[in-house]
Amino acid sequence: MPLSVAVMGAGAVGCYFGGMLARAGHDVVLIGRAAHVQAIQAAGLHLHTRSFDEWVPVRADTEAAAAQGASLVLFCVKSTDTESAAAALGPHLGPETQLLSLQNGVDNADRLRRLLPQPVRAAVVYVAAEMTGPGEVRHHGRGELLVEPGDGGDDGGDSWAGAFRAAGVPVDLSGNVRQALWVKLILNCAYNALSAVAQMPYGRLLAATGVAEVMQAVVQECVAVAQAEGVAVPADIGHTVLALAASMPDQRSSTAQDLARGRPTEIDHLNGFVVRQGRARGIPTPVNLCLHTLVHLLEGRPGAVA
Repeated sequence: MPLSVAVMGAGAVGCYFGGMLARAGHDVVLIGRAAHVQAIQAAGLHLHTRSFDEWVPVRADTEAAAAQGASLVLFCVKSTDTESAAAALGPHLGPETQLLSLQNGVDNADRLRRLLPQPVRAAVVYVAAEMTGPGEVRHHGRGELLVEPGDGGDDGGDSWAGAFRAAGVPVDLSGNVRQALWVKLILNCAYNALSAVAQMPYGRLLAATGVAEVMQAVVQECVAVAQAEGVAVPADIGHTVLALAASMPDQRSSTAQDLARGRPTEIDHLNGFVVRQGRARGIPTPVNLCLHTLVHLLEGRPGAVA
C-alpha cells in the first residue's frame, strides 16, 4: 500500500529521500522554497544518482498545509528553523502522523517533541547530496537512515520502514541513535566549517596542509563535551573522521553550500552547539569556537554562541 508522505524542507536531503519514495510509487509532497517548487511542478524532480538520472513526477508546494493527510512527515528543515516549521506544520497533522527528524544536530527530535504531540523519532542521515539548481538534486553517495525504534521496539508495525527499503533507501532501527547523532555531529564539526571557509570538497580539503591536524583538534574537543554529556563516543572516531573524505571526496558540506548561495548556515547547531555545551560544563573548545566565528564572519553576521 502506498505511503502518504510530506517532506517538510525540500532541500537536498528532503528531495533525495522524497524523490526516491515518489519514484517507487508513493504519494509524496515536497514542501520547500518557491523556486524549487515551481520547477518541480513544471517538470518533476530531477534526481541524478550514481545509478540513474531521471525526472520524477512528484507533488510540490510552498505551504505547510500541503502536509494535510500525510501519515508520515520527513522533517528536513535547517536546525535554525525547527521551531517555526513545527508551528506552521502542527495544525495540519493528524494525531497519528509520525515524524522523522532527518536533521543535522543532536537535539532536534527533543525540540520537536516539546512542540508537537505526534510521535517524533530521531534519525541519523547518511547521504551526500546537493541541490544543483531549482528542482535538481545530485546524489554523491550513500543514502541510508538509522532510526530510533518505536514503542514496540522494532519495525514490525512500521510499514514505512519496509516501503523505504523497497524504494532503495536502507533503514535500520537502533536503540543507540543518540550516540550515532553525536558521531555525525563530530563529523560535521570537523568538515563543515573548513569546507565552507575553503569552499572545497572533502577530498581536496583533507589533502591540504594542516587540515588533518585541525580536524583532530576539533574531534578531541567534541569528544570531551560528549563524554561530559554522558555519551560514549567510539574510540576510533578520529580514524572515522579522516576516512570520510575518501568515501565522499567530491562532497562539499551543507555549510559550504549555504554560504555559496548566500544563505544562513546551521553552524550554531554544529560547532556552536559544542561551544555552548562546553561552556556550560567548563570544557574549553577554542578550535570549535574559531571555526564557528569564521563561518559567522563569512555569513556577514558575526554572532555569539550564547
